[in-house]
Amino acid sequence: MYYLILLIVGLLALAIGAVLGYFARQSIARKRADTIETTLRKKITQVKKDADEITLRAKEKAKQIIERTKRDVVSQRQEIFKAQKLLLKRENLLTERVSNLEGKEKEFRQKVEKLKEIKAGLEDLRQQSIKDLERVSNLSKQEAKKELLENLEKEYQIEILGKMRKLEQDGLEKYEKKAKEIVALAIQKCAFSQAQELTTTTVSLPNEDIKGRIIGKEGRNIRALEKLTGVEIVVDETPEIVMISGFDPVRRQIAKIALEKLIQDGRIQPARIEEIVQKVESDIVSQIKEAGEKAVYDVGIVDFNPKIVQLLGRLRFRTSYGQNVLLHSIEVSHLAAALASELGVNSGIAKKAGLVHDIGKSVDHQIQGSHVDIGMKILEKFGVEKEVIVAMKSHHEEYPAETLEAILVQTADQISGARPGARKDTLENYLKRLGELEGIATSFPGVNKAYAIQAGREIRIFVKPEEIDDLGAKKLAREVSNRIQEELKYPGEIKVTVIREKRIVEYAR
Repeated sequence: MYYLILLIVGLLALAIGAVLGYFARQSIARKRADTIETTLRKKITQVKKDADEITLRAKEKAKQIIERTKRDVVSQRQEIFKAQKLLLKRENLLTERVSNLEGKEKEFRQKVEKLKEIKAGLEDLRQQSIKDLERVSNLSKQEAKKELLENLEKEYQIEILGKMRKLEQDGLEKYEKKAKEIVALAIQKCAFSQAQELTTTTVSLPNEDIKGRIIGKEGRNIRALEKLTGVEIVVDETPEIVMISGFDPVRRQIAKIALEKLIQDGRIQPARIEEIVQKVESDIVSQIKEAGEKAVYDVGIVDFNPKIVQLLGRLRFRTSYGQNVLLHSIEVSHLAAALASELGVNSGIAKKAGLVHDIGKSVDHQIQGSHVDIGMKILEKFGVEKEVIVAMKSHHEEYPAETLEAILVQTADQISGARPGARKDTLENYLKRLGELEGIATSFPGVNKAYAIQAGREIRIFVKPEEIDDLGAKKLAREVSNRIQEELKYPGEIKVTVIREKRIVEYAR
């Protein structure tokens, strides 16, 4: 009986414990569910908040894009309207000019017809006068002329002798003029053919489809070629033509030959481009050496340093206003030597100075300074005679001419550059370039005056000292040089000099 009671009590305790455990688990589960639900609600709230912020930013950005697009559309419409207005104005002006020309042409034709009638009438009057004179004098035209000349010869013998002397003097002047023409013609005949090149080189393509292969997938081929050669490859809408742009003529030549070889080979891809460019660079070095050796051989100079010969060879790929600088240098050397021989001065010095007078142009895109100063440093470095340096340094009048050879080199340089067909640059282009230089300088605030000198190789800027201090002057020089590099095309380099001068004046009374 006792054990039965214990068993019953145990079962009841177990049942009660099970019930209490169940309710305890339910309570814990509800608390955990509340915690998870709270966390989910917080995350949902945060997500909604982030979504609202992203939506707000997107709307703001879209609003800015729409406003910017509207401004661009308005600006483009204004530009189109201005262009249309300008075209209409030009059309009206052309119409007016055509009308004026037609009127003037009609008036000119009328005057020509009238002049023909007057000329015919005068000829009739002249013939009639001759007939009247022959009838009155009973002499023919030839007999009257002979008698008149005999009478005049007797009466004006002294004056006739004076006239003869004057005619003789005029004849000598004409002969002298003719001699000058013969000399000029001789100079023209000894001139070399000039390669008319600029700062760009064009490459002809066999067909239009090759442009896509030159550009390559995502532009990788053209980027590789530009990176390896240091030039810019311009593939525009011009049919079957690619343009190579760059101020270094050697790099342009390397890019041109490499591109032609790649087109001929057909395999245009970065690895092949690198291989071809390396081969062409090696070939160009050999061509430069050969060109320099040929130049000194043609002129007849045997004692130049090999480095100078190599720098002379680089001038083969350099032009100045369309004139090949190496051929120009050889031409100046021959002319200077010929002039020196005629005057009895040292033709050897003149010949050498003429050949190396522009040697600074071979590296003027790498070294700062004018090509004259660069050339002097090169010649001094490689032990060229002082007389040669003195003779070449004044060919642009940057230094005074100290010897007759210097004057002859300067003269030969001017003859070579000024002869017909040697250079492309015209007076209009020259003045336009100088005007653009001065215009860029004067566009900056605080600039008082600006002058382009040394044939456009230097721009001197005078600033107002009360508006620009020394630091501002230095900054101005840098900004002007940057603007010139970005906006103008020019051979060699342009020196920018900013001058700040403050004057204080007082009067003692």
